[in-house]
Amino acid sequence: MTDTVLTENRDGVLLVTLNRPEKKNAINNAMWGQIRDTFRAAAADDTVGCVLLTGAGEHFSSGVDLSSFGEADVDPQALFNAAAMAVAEFDKPLVAAATGASVGGGATVLFHADVVYAGESLRMRLPFASLGLAPEWGSSYMLQANIGAQRAAELFYTAQWIDADKALQAGIVAAVLPDDQLLEHALATAAEIAQWPVNSLREIKRSLRLHHLPAIKTAMQAEQEAMARQAGSPENIEAITAFMEKRKPNFRKS
Repeated sequence: MTDTVLTENRDGVLLVTLNRPEKKNAINNAMWGQIRDTFRAAAADDTVGCVLLTGAGEHFSSGVDLSSFGEADVDPQALFNAAAMAVAEFDKPLVAAATGASVGGGATVLFHADVVYAGESLRMRLPFASLGLAPEWGSSYMLQANIGAQRAAELFYTAQWIDADKALQAGIVAAVLPDDQLLEHALATAAEIAQWPVNSLREIKRSLRLHHLPAIKTAMQAEQEAMARQAGSPENIEAITAFMEKRKPNFRKS
């Protein structure tokens, strides 16, 4: 079986690559499990000073693979929750490099990165309102913490597409680079970070980010409860049906 997450330790920088390029790195149950295990292992490994998260191929991640919900003897919500918490609790610097599609969970994971670099092809979306759903991955808290309440509210409520320039203007990403220069730039930054003592990097991460954990966990709980209410609702069914039928959804009839 092909690994859905690839890892390579480059002198203290753990390069973590989402590896389903033929599916635009859509996240299935196997990938949730490997994300969880990868971040837990990286946190415990003192040879890792910094993680660089990216996607194989042209896209960072198109979000959740809906086909994985039909797998037998698997609780996708439990797998997602464990993966999300492993990323949120990761106590070392996390750099991300994203190109192409970055949608749903493929966008909200980026809000937990300390530094995000975007390729010029980046197309990000928080599609939850358009799907009749609620946010995830603690994003309802983290995006506000990162860019401010009004900007976050605009992006959540409108479900609009966010290109690389808008992501930069909003403060979602630190810089935009040509796609073919993105990984090299991100690796250079990660290497600059990883040269320093791991215990110091941990303390800086705790000071900068991890004091947000109680609020993140509160947001995740609220999001899970909201998602449970919305998943399978008439609005959600209409959104999925319209997508399958390649038409605009009509939520007024729901």
